[in-house]
Amino acid sequence: MKNHLAMMIRETIEKHPDKPALRWKDDGAWKELSFRQMGERILDAAKGLLELGLPEGGPVAIFSANKPGFTIADFATLSVRGVSVPIYATNTARQAEYIVNDAQIPIVFVGGKDQYDKVRSFFDGSTWLKKIIVFDRTVDIREHAPSMYFDDFLALGRKSSRAAEVEARLAKADPDELATLIYTSGTTGEPKGVMLCHSNFRACFVAHEKRLDISEKDISLCFLPLTHVFERAWTFFALVEGMTNNYCDDTTKVVEYLKEVRPTVMCAVPRFYEKIYSTVFERLETAPPLKRKLFRWAVATGEQVYLLKKKEKAVPPLLALKHKIADNLVLAKLREVVGGRIRYFPCAGAPLSKKIEEFFHSAGIFIACGYGLTETTATVTCHENTFYRPGTVGKPISSVEIKIAANGEILVKGPTVMKGYYRKPQATAEVFEDGWFRTGDVGVIEDGYLTITDRIKDLMKTSGGKYIAPQLIETTIGKDFFIEQIAVIGDERKYVSALIVPAFPALEEYAKSKGISFASHEELVAKPEIVRFYQERIDQNSGDLAGFERIKKFTLLARPFSQDAGEMTPTMKLKRKVINEKFRDLIDGMYRER
Repeated sequence: MKNHLAMMIRETIEKHPDKPALRWKDDGAWKELSFRQMGERILDAAKGLLELGLPEGGPVAIFSANKPGFTIADFATLSVRGVSVPIYATNTARQAEYIVNDAQIPIVFVGGKDQYDKVRSFFDGSTWLKKIIVFDRTVDIREHAPSMYFDDFLALGRKSSRAAEVEARLAKADPDELATLIYTSGTTGEPKGVMLCHSNFRACFVAHEKRLDISEKDISLCFLPLTHVFERAWTFFALVEGMTNNYCDDTTKVVEYLKEVRPTVMCAVPRFYEKIYSTVFERLETAPPLKRKLFRWAVATGEQVYLLKKKEKAVPPLLALKHKIADNLVLAKLREVVGGRIRYFPCAGAPLSKKIEEFFHSAGIFIACGYGLTETTATVTCHENTFYRPGTVGKPISSVEIKIAANGEILVKGPTVMKGYYRKPQATAEVFEDGWFRTGDVGVIEDGYLTITDRIKDLMKTSGGKYIAPQLIETTIGKDFFIEQIAVIGDERKYVSALIVPAFPALEEYAKSKGISFASHEELVAKPEIVRFYQERIDQNSGDLAGFERIKKFTLLARPFSQDAGEMTPTMKLKRKVINEKFRDLIDGMYRER
């Protein structure tokens, strides 16, 4: 395998020319491109970029939801030794403008009207922007000469005679040159452009080949935002390995897509599993007693089998028979929720409750939990296919080293670690210590397995001197299917409190079943019986928490935290500082003596 992404994908195209590479849904029907057809479009787009004057090392932005065009534009940029700069499709105009200005971007690919309108709002005042290329042909671009449709851009490249120039550029390609700038979410400050090289991705791929059971026969569903390093690195990896990549451009349709695509592998974040878990158990609560008993027996039987297999022990014949019955009656139906043929789910992005992880393993759905950052080209650690320990994020992948600093911070060293932050030497120097990258995460290593406990900057200290890890509390309490979001409060406070956003569909059903009338979410969350209901559930779920970690008071919110309101990052992480400021009166109210 070559060490440059553009050369890696060419090698796969030559190996599997007629195999489906990209699949997407359009007007209710699935369409596809073979590897050969994808390669032709990558070359057309590469020549098109040359026609637009992109120099070697020139940056190109991709501001779009998941689409095949995203990947084609990505590989095309790399094929002319440009630098690809993804922008979250949900970013605001101001956030997108910041990235365009910081990276000095002349060309931006946009997905649809939302992204197009945002770029147009700052295009005329931009020092750098010269061209907008639009994937969605329904977007009206007639009043803007510098805009063009992606199809027309490909046609421009197809007519171009610059193929030799593309080859000449690639002939000089260096695996250590910059491949992409990925801007971090910026939970504590302005976003920083993480500089990742082709060699970073190559090292990542080699390590995953050693760790995971993968094959060109696998079918992947591209569900997380391609802008995120997790899905982006996985998509590169999947295509380089010869897998078929299916695109989901609307996360609300993921259940529908799962049933139609029936993937064998798919990246997801803990919230995906929490939602499924919550839905299953919400429905179970209203099921007849016999059905509930059968379900619990089946899951318990599945757990017995998975625990034996995890330890590589034989499954006794009687248990094997019970498991077959349990599988036919219950467990197979659970697997059908995710398409029915998932071999494993790479999972990262946040802590996943051990209880939820074990539930999926018991159902025969293997979750390969891992840990990583944008700065480490995604994966630092992950589970192995056979040896794993629920509740941890696995062991380091090949060629990557980790150690724990005196303050508990996880330090990383290896060929997947970034070059640094773009045009930010001071910020780069601050996160490196004697060649080790300081992750900002807190963890412990036991028997080689890493467990994440919290973020350095998220750690809270109560006025009583007790250190609180809010993510642990949020994961423990937030797994409840009546809770959509939770933000723990406690820094320099005398006890832990929380702002909780209910899972309103579930709560509304509960209220109706109890004859509790309401005209709005505001009225519903203020009902004393609803507050008592949540207090009981919080108490039930707090058994594994120390006394000083338990939520003493909470406030139910009528609306969710959102990116638009500035309370969450594009990767759906809480901006605690913003939340503390916005909800200061509510928070202060939970600490007044009553």
